[in-house]
Amino acid sequence: MTSRTTQICVHFSFPFLLPGFEAPLPAGEYRVDYDEETIESAFRLAWRRVGGFVHLPAIGAAGSFHQMVPVEPAHLAAALEKDRQLS
Repeated sequence: MTSRTTQICVHFSFPFLLPGFEAPLPAGEYRVDYDEETIESAFRLAWRRVGGFVHLPAIGAAGSFHQMVPVEPAHLAAALEKDRQLS
C-alpha cells in the first residue's frame, strides 16, 4: 500500500472549536497536512484520507511557537462546513 501527505490551506471566517481543544481557535488561514493511502482498484488510482494535522498558529498570526496538532479529517470538514453556514 502506498501513502502520501498532501498540504492544503483552509480559511475560517469565524473562531472555531475542534475536539481536543479547550478554547476556540481564532479565525484565519491554516495549513493542514493530510495523510492518505491508496485504495486498491483495478480501474484507477484512488486515495483515502486516514489522518490530518493542523499547523498552529494561523498563517500570518504572531506566535513564539509553531506546532502540528493531529485532527480527524471529518472533524475539520464539519468545522469548515459550520463556518460556511455562518457566512
